[in-house]
Amino acid sequence: MLIKSPRTAVILLLLVSLIWGAEFTLIDMAIDTIPTHTFNAIRFLLAGVSLIPLLWFKRHQLQGIRWLRLCGACALLGFLLFISFYTQTEGMHYTSVSNAGFITGLAVPLVPLLGFLLFRNRAPIAIWIGMIVATAGLYLLTVGDKLEFNYGDTMVMVCAFGFAIHILLTGRFVASFPVVPMSILQLLAVALYSTIAILLGPDPAFYHPGSTPLSWQDLAMNPIVISAILIAGVFGTAYAYWAQSACQQRLESHKVALIFATEPVFACITAWLILDENLGTLGLLGAGLIIAAMLISELGDRKHNVKLEPLDQTTSATVE
Repeated sequence: MLIKSPRTAVILLLLVSLIWGAEFTLIDMAIDTIPTHTFNAIRFLLAGVSLIPLLWFKRHQLQGIRWLRLCGACALLGFLLFISFYTQTEGMHYTSVSNAGFITGLAVPLVPLLGFLLFRNRAPIAIWIGMIVATAGLYLLTVGDKLEFNYGDTMVMVCAFGFAIHILLTGRFVASFPVVPMSILQLLAVALYSTIAILLGPDPAFYHPGSTPLSWQDLAMNPIVISAILIAGVFGTAYAYWAQSACQQRLESHKVALIFATEPVFACITAWLILDENLGTLGLLGAGLIIAAMLISELGDRKHNVKLEPLDQTTSATVE
């Protein structure tokens, strides 16, 4: 399918952000039934398999691939995604969907900070201002009038760091390897790591300890679990990859980044509509500061290209 107008591209990318934001609520409900590692193993296996047909259209890119180096890079990228999605999904047991959505979005201002610390990448002043504003927003959102972080907030914060490092490394690897095979292999790597974690862990694979024992047949009949896996696996990854790649032919990178910055907004809206979550005054102020930080970091310096890497399950951008 060819995207013929910028307006169509905007609509398709807003749908991606809606899916990413809404899936927080679905996942939050699904992990009440299915363990985190099992959910992620099925989700990423489905996502990786869903992208395999794209190899037919990109088959010319398969010639001359340095497979050993590609597999090594994907093993590292997949491990970062494994840690990120585990801490994000597990953290949602202990924090609200709204908090999880907004804290995950902190990967945006973390990218320039970690890029400078790890690779000495220089970022414009607007990026640093955005980082400071986002930190203040995170404090109000997760701490508020208390002097301690929620355990779930801390885990999701680890997820934001993991996503940011993944974005930076993907930006370095993507110049050497074709995107479609690299995306498929790292998604399958996450499924493999999650399966190993299931086998090595002491807990049952298909239900939480202390709850009613379930089999895979029981999970297959659970509409919430199946809906969460299908939406997060197929639409939140396979569709998002196609839409992002196709739409960036019609939209400038900074416009794509701005559209993706709406993900935590959708996460908050769906949590309010479905779970009746309320952030409170300080939480709303903190959320507003985080959105402002995203806009500052993305729009503050349009002279720099913003590179959005496919399949990063977060509002993410790499400033070069």
